[in-house]
Amino acid sequence: MADLKDETSVDNTENVASETVEQPRKSIDPNLDGLQLFYENNKKLVQYVGGGLIVIIGIFCFFKFYYLPEQETEASNEIFWAEEFFAKDSFNLALKGGNMVFSSEGQKPMKGFEQIAEEYGMTKTGNLANYYAGICYLRTGKFEQAIECLGKFNGKDEIISSIAIGAIGDAHMELNHSADAIKYYLKAAENSNNTFTTPLYLKKAGLAYELSGNFAEALKVYERIQKEHQKSQEAVEMDKAIARVKALGNL
Repeated sequence: MADLKDETSVDNTENVASETVEQPRKSIDPNLDGLQLFYENNKKLVQYVGGGLIVIIGIFCFFKFYYLPEQETEASNEIFWAEEFFAKDSFNLALKGGNMVFSSEGQKPMKGFEQIAEEYGMTKTGNLANYYAGICYLRTGKFEQAIECLGKFNGKDEIISSIAIGAIGDAHMELNHSADAIKYYLKAAENSNNTFTTPLYLKKAGLAYELSGNFAEALKVYERIQKEHQKSQEAVEMDKAIARVKALGNL
């Protein structure tokens, strides 16, 4: 009898263990469809992805509504002094900084456009610092650096962005890269069709064409200024320019 009781006990234990290990999965209601059915089949995945999205949204909100505005304010305060020296044609000082200035924090060395562009590159002010730095390099005869800085500038203002593109053309002209200069002058002219920058850079493109001996293209550009921008300052000189390239190119 003891043996029989033991065997029965062992059998019961094995059955309980088997039931514990091989519990059937909870059945999914067959009436579910669409998103409900997808959720029931992928609960863990949905929870992981949802948690990740919450983290990403949190980081984005912190970055956009707290970090960037704070950085923008700092950059605006820093660039004030560099702009002051730029207006006085102190290009090296505006570019590199270092001069002692007074601020709300007390006396401190000012930051130049180069440092502002590097430290606050994600801000609008940092982007503008690239433009200023490029012009400073251009005015101090460092043309390769000017091209690099101006190429980083991404301006939405049609006039300033056109001037930045045209300044790259000026740097290439100084480096005797006439083909590149023409490309950027024409790009600057087309960037915003207005009575200031368009005829200015068309004229520069025409002069670059002349220097490279392409008088036919120079003629086309000059005639365009005369036809499309009659009231511009550049148009006043076009009669002489057109006569000159016709003579030089036997056109």
